[in-house]
Amino acid sequence: MKYFAGLDVSLEETAICVVDEAGRIVKEARAASEPQALSEALRKVDLPLERIGLEACSLTAWLHDGICADGLPAICIETRQANAAMKTMPNKTDRNDARALAQIMRTGWYRQVHVKSRQCRLWRSLLVARRTVLNEMRAIENVVRAILREAGIKLGTPSRTAFAGRVRELAGTDPVVMPLVEPLLTILATMLGAFARLTKQVLGLVRQEEVCRRLMSVPGVGPITALAFRATIDRPERFSRSRNVGAHLGLTPARYQSGETDIPGKVSRCGDELARTALYEAAHTLLVRSKKWSSLRAWGMNVAKRRGMARARVAVARKLAVILHRMWSDATEFRFGKEPTALAA
Repeated sequence: MKYFAGLDVSLEETAICVVDEAGRIVKEARAASEPQALSEALRKVDLPLERIGLEACSLTAWLHDGICADGLPAICIETRQANAAMKTMPNKTDRNDARALAQIMRTGWYRQVHVKSRQCRLWRSLLVARRTVLNEMRAIENVVRAILREAGIKLGTPSRTAFAGRVRELAGTDPVVMPLVEPLLTILATMLGAFARLTKQVLGLVRQEEVCRRLMSVPGVGPITALAFRATIDRPERFSRSRNVGAHLGLTPARYQSGETDIPGKVSRCGDELARTALYEAAHTLLVRSKKWSSLRAWGMNVAKRRGMARARVAVARKLAVILHRMWSDATEFRFGKEPTALAA
């Protein structure tokens, strides 16, 4: 007899359900959301567990690594697929969710999620922290601009480092506006220093990582894009074909088909948003700012002429994902291609 377990993970406590191969509930329990506590609770069941399912969440990677380290067959499954099965329950409770996860493990109707290494998770956390600081700086700068516009002061487009000096230059003699914006400028100065330190950490990691240095040989791909791609993919052998990486990052069109209805949609935007955004920005840099000829840029510009620049950015971002994965897998440098003689003339 085979047995299967489902774990519905919450911040403090996890609901556990064990079913047999016929779908009958054998054991239900609750344990603290700690790797050791969950391993002990599963071992107390004293049954040969075939699969243990966890829904992907913020604690899943930590719990998955701890449970697997104890020799238990833990599997992380896709959230959207798990939610689709959980919606069949009339009542939404942790107990019912654990039961649904156990049945998913029994039937095999799940898609396993790759749990990244701890190093890649830390790299991604660094990139998220840097992006968060950058977004908050932009928000505060917009508030300062709005306050100045109330007084009829147009700030223009100064650089981020010259922003505070330009504000003080234009509004320094205003006794009403300056008391409002001065605390915000102080916060911006602190955040600018923190942003510089986070960026320095990213650059230091990229210098030490051979894969990132190789990926940066592609025009438009900088340290942020290289590290985001490296942290997201983790292991290139996960993908049997490089073209699957574009779909994994949500850069391929979604599709709705039913009977005679067949509607191609926009890009799916599933997968890691951080890597997808970095590739889109790299594609924009390649098409707009890069001056050196390459077959990739020529292909992107042809797409832009036929379909517009917005579609070309998405197409080049998808192509970049494929190229970066193949370069990583084959340990090769980017090949710019040979510029046609007629075009060069």
